[in-house]
Amino acid sequence: MKVRIEIEEGLAEEEVIIRCGSLNDSVISLQNYISEQSGGKGYLLLRRNETEFYVPLKEIYFFETEGRELRAHTANQIFYCDYRLYELEELLPGCFMRISKSSIANLDVIYSVTRNLTASSVVEFTGSAKKAMLSRAYFKVVTERLKARKLGI
Repeated sequence: MKVRIEIEEGLAEEEVIIRCGSLNDSVISLQNYISEQSGGKGYLLLRRNETEFYVPLKEIYFFETEGRELRAHTANQIFYCDYRLYELEELLPGCFMRISKSSIANLDVIYSVTRNLTASSVVEFTGSAKKAMLSRAYFKVVTERLKARKLGI
């Protein structure tokens, strides 16, 4: 494994890029370790009606699009987000992952995945009755990442 550090003056935020031939357990472990080192203190500016909220990322269960709106779900609330889903994918730490064409979930708060071979699977979250859909296209990579994060593989 090669390690290279590039210094870029004026960079607003540090960025770590992992280039690999395939997604394997050691790459996932490395990503998890780097994500944890950032402290998990990130906040995201969300809104509800005319009020703006700074919501800790660790409290966000998942993001979903409906029409042109992007909603952020916490255990008991729904907020609206001004980002597009693809923009969030770039901004969010490694504990967040796309689970369908219209959703990104926080892997750290997923409690269960109920598999459905003919349609989307259902994802349930710790401490909430909320559910999200895990599409068949993302099922394998999401469940592999979940195993790696939850079991520390």
